[in-house]
Parts: sequence; C-alpha cells; structure tokens
Amino acid sequence: MKMEQARTNVADVLEALNAISKGRMVMDWNEVTSGRNPYVVMKSSNIPGKSVIEIPGLVFGDKLKPVTRIGVGMTLTESVIELASAMKLDLIVVHHPVADAASSGGVPFADYLPLYNLALIEMHEAFHGLHPGLTLLHGHRKLKTDISFCGLPGNVLHKGIALDDVRTAGDILARIDRFMGRDIDLGMLEAERAIRGEPSLQEATLANPAKLLSGTPDSPVRHVLHFFPHTGFSLEHLETALRMYPETDTIIVSISRVREDHEFVKLARQRGLNFIVGNPHSVEIMENGLPLAYALEMLLPQVEVFLLRERITAVALQDIGHRQMAEYGRQMAETHLVAKPPRAVHI
Repeated sequence: MKMEQARTNVADVLEALNAISKGRMVMDWNEVTSGRNPYVVMKSSNIPGKSVIEIPGLVFGDKLKPVTRIGVGMTLTESVIELASAMKLDLIVVHHPVADAASSGGVPFADYLPLYNLALIEMHEAFHGLHPGLTLLHGHRKLKTDISFCGLPGNVLHKGIALDDVRTAGDILARIDRFMGRDIDLGMLEAERAIRGEPSLQEATLANPAKLLSGTPDSPVRHVLHFFPHTGFSLEHLETALRMYPETDTIIVSISRVREDHEFVKLARQRGLNFIVGNPHSVEIMENGLPLAYALEMLLPQVEVFLLRERITAVALQDIGHRQMAEYGRQMAETHLVAKPPRAVHI
C-alpha cells in the first residue's frame, strides 16, 4: 500500500525559511518582545503612529494551516492580496515588513486576509546578506559584507572585487541591462503604449536605468564599494568606508537612487572615483525575490511557488486612452469633488 505524502503546513514553510536564513526567523513570538532576535527591528522616521516593527516570521495566520501554493513577493499591497486570492494561494511570503492598513488597502489584516484564507510571512533584515546576487548582477564578487555598518541595523555595505570579465564602468552598465532584460521590458512598454493609445506611459523599472554619474564608460574598475542609500547610509559613512578601503576605485549604489548633484556623487568626483547608480528598488523582486522563491521550491518540492511581481505605470491625465473611464473620473471630480456649494439665500 502506497503511503500518503505528509501535507505541508505554514510551520513547515517557516522551518524552511529558518534554514534559508541561517536561523534568523522568529520561531517563537516571545522573540519579538524579549529582544533575543536581532532581526526584530523598529523602523521609524519619528512620525507619530507611522513606525513599524519588522518581524521576520509568521505575521498572520495559523501555523497548522495546510499549504500547497505559495506566493513570494517583495511588498504586500492590496493588489498582491487580490492576485493571491484569484490564484487561490495559501500563503504569501514577502521581503519587506508589513503593517496593518498600510499593506492591506486601508483595512486591518484580520478583516481582509481571512476572506481569502491567506497566511502571511515577512523576512526583510533576516534575508539580507544571505546570497551574493545583488553584487554579482552589478559586476563584482563581494569579499566582505556588513549588514549593520557603523552600528545601524540594515545599513548594508559590500566590499567587492570586479569579476574577471568586468574591466570598465561601461562593462557594469552593459551587464546590468543584459541580466535585467531591459529590452524585453522596453518592448512590452512600447506595445502597451500603442495598444492603450497612451504615448506618455512610463513604467517603474524602465524609468530608472543604471547610470554613470562620475567617471567615463572606459574608466577602469577593480575595487568596489556597494551600498544602498535608503538604509540611512550617510556621507560620514561613505568617508569611513573609504578610509577602511582606500584602494576603492568604484562606488555603486543600488535599490535606492541618488541624483547627479548628491553629496555622494560630489565626493566621488572630487576623489576621481567612478560612481554608478545600479538597479532601482522596482527590480528587487528579481534580485532577492527570485532566489528566495527558488530556495523554497528546492526545500518544499511538493508545494507550488509563484513569483508575485507588481508592475507600476504612470500616464499623463490627458493621455488616458480608455475614454469611458476618463470621462467617469472627470464627471466624479466636477460633480462631487470640486462643485461649488449652492449660494445661501438671505431673506
């Protein structure tokens, strides 16, 4: 008689993620309040009521809930939740921290996720530094990684050496374009513009291409510092890193961006260093989400794993191609949102 295969549940997925993260996941809720888990981190801009505690573990749902279909995403939004519902997923695993209402269409998880029988796990800081993919995509092999540079949790700094086939700044830019498939995304955007009749349509991944802000395409590349400005990385941090690694000839920032007049770029130009802005945050689903999804599939081969990739576009109002919806929006605005109140009649 053939034995029935044991069913996978949320607890099994959590164990797999704990193995992937080398023991960083919250396996017991007491870790959240006790301070024992260093990857439970408060994130705050000191705006009242807007802070969030990152909890790398099960945020919502029952550990004993059966799981046959998992969605791996980057950021939880109502669009991700609705897609998961349509696909009859059992569990969503996201990289970024989640928060009631902010991540769920303005309503609490407890009112939304049970409608679709969804469980929810987040990771974020517990996933950082586990694989060298971000550095390899940007043309260098990391030699050292500090995920709390200068004592700031999540302030990641990679020290790397250029790959054998990467000799110039131009090689890095070409490598990024090739790996990220920008030609495919550009073809999709051009087709969508034509189909929708929206010539001004923009798409997030294409709007922020890799750029060289200091140096020339022929500038040699060997010793690389790679960091992420949105983590709190400051000019003082950069100066400290350059003192630690004086051999640096190339600075790469990615996920978040800086502009041409940023103090980082000015410092690089003063010191004759290459400065490259690499991949934007909008493609981290490929950089970090794809390795995570494949790792889950390898550890849980009995479970179907899907990559949840959001695509964000923008279009000028005058170019909106679906005329019926454009007229609807205009009527709602004119009639209900900006209509003048009736004048009072004085007797």
